[in-house]
Amino acid sequence: MAGSSSAGFEQPASFTFDAESEAEVAKLIARYPAGKQASAVIPSLYVIQKQMKRQTDSAWVPVKGMDALAERLGMAPIRVYEVATFYFMFNMAPIGKYHLQLCTTTPCWLRGSDDIVAACREATGIKGWKETSADGMFTMTEVECVGACVNAPILQVDDDFYEDMDREKTLALIAALREGNIPPKGSMSGRQNSAPEGGPTTMLTLHFAPEA
Repeated sequence: MAGSSSAGFEQPASFTFDAESEAEVAKLIARYPAGKQASAVIPSLYVIQKQMKRQTDSAWVPVKGMDALAERLGMAPIRVYEVATFYFMFNMAPIGKYHLQLCTTTPCWLRGSDDIVAACREATGIKGWKETSADGMFTMTEVECVGACVNAPILQVDDDFYEDMDREKTLALIAALREGNIPPKGSMSGRQNSAPEGGPTTMLTLHFAPEA
């Protein structure tokens, strides 16, 4: 629905929780004692963002969504705005169909994150950060450490981690996403969880002490 234009995009004129979101918010509120339902604000913002993804193919949190949540939780709208704008994981504007979140902190940088950034720019045509490709498919964001340093470099797509990336793997991943073929998340080098490249090197066999 059309609404007021802000920062180059349209805010919806209204927002209503759909049946799936309403059921999820009700479960979140039920986790907290009476009068403490405001504690559900962070996971409920995720619910709004996921509903927008379902409805518009763009995961973000509109102002009217925050207003609806404030009413649902008995909070002043400004308190919901404060939470949503404080945390990096909530998008305050529409993004592309796929959110490319690139970690460039020291462990990923040492393992080649510059190559991942360059490959993403090459494949999408995006020049800067927090920009969306001309076809609306991809938004690129620079993020701080995502806590998966052992499998660096990391490229996070929406909520999924793609690990042990390099230039060729990045180009292949983006090509697959364009076709709607979402590859399995995890290590792109085939390593088992966080085991060394090439496979485990310890505890390869089990040895039991003989019975006395």
